[in-house]
Amino acid sequence: MRYYETLYIINPGLSEEDCKEVVTKFNDLVEKNGGVVTKVDEWGKKTLAYAVKKHDKGYYVLLQYCGEPGITDRVKRDLKLDDRVLKYQTIKLSDHVDPEAIKPGSQKEESKTGEEMTTPDKMSPKEEVKTEKDQEDENATISE
Repeated sequence: MRYYETLYIINPGLSEEDCKEVVTKFNDLVEKNGGVVTKVDEWGKKTLAYAVKKHDKGYYVLLQYCGEPGITDRVKRDLKLDDRVLKYQTIKLSDHVDPEAIKPGSQKEESKTGEEMTTPDKMSPKEEVKTEKDQEDENATISE
């Protein structure tokens, strides 16, 4: 199965209940077409970079799912036909993936989420020196 991610923006004028209905519709659509929804992340209402269909805000939803190659065509078709969806984008994250391995709560998912990112106290000495040099350069630019 392939691993996909679709980000779509819902009309901000809809009620909270209507937004939930749209999210449920697309989750069910993925599952009905043989896909497995791995993550649904509702970001809420955010300001758009530019007006889309005369709206300056939108309700963002990130949907991650696994499915066969044809599943994206069906999802894109329904996203395009639904007037409540302002804009959408789908990307392929991986060609071959096991849906059970990326389900929330599995150990593989936890290692992919970036929890092991480098924090300032875990930086290598080389990175610390570079950071100090950058700080010195900024100070020199400000004082001139």
